[in-house]
Amino acid sequence: MSFDHERVRANAQNASTEDLMDRIAFWRDELEPAAVEIIAAELRRRGIQPDAVEAHRQAREAAGVCRIDGTVCKCSFCDRPACERRWGWHWLRGWFPVLPCRYAYCEVHRGERHQ
Repeated sequence: MSFDHERVRANAQNASTEDLMDRIAFWRDELEPAAVEIIAAELRRRGIQPDAVEAHRQAREAAGVCRIDGTVCKCSFCDRPACERRWGWHWLRGWFPVLPCRYAYCEVHRGERHQ
């Protein structure tokens, strides 16, 4: 699969600053090196310095949910870092609770019940 610089650049330009900071701070190892550079350039263009990204990372980690290896969990419903884990149900077709499971919730999805 080839890397599409223009598509990544357009995605970065349309993403929120918070989303870009999350990508650089937490998901950097999962990204192509060229994508990391594009995102970092977009943050610089918006006036966000590396120390602000580091402060963002530290604040999210302090409020976040980490795995045993120290990495931050992703929300079960989006790509944001999780800030809470709790038990819920896996629902069959949205009607029948069939399995208890642990979900990770970000700040946006924290108060929602999911099926």
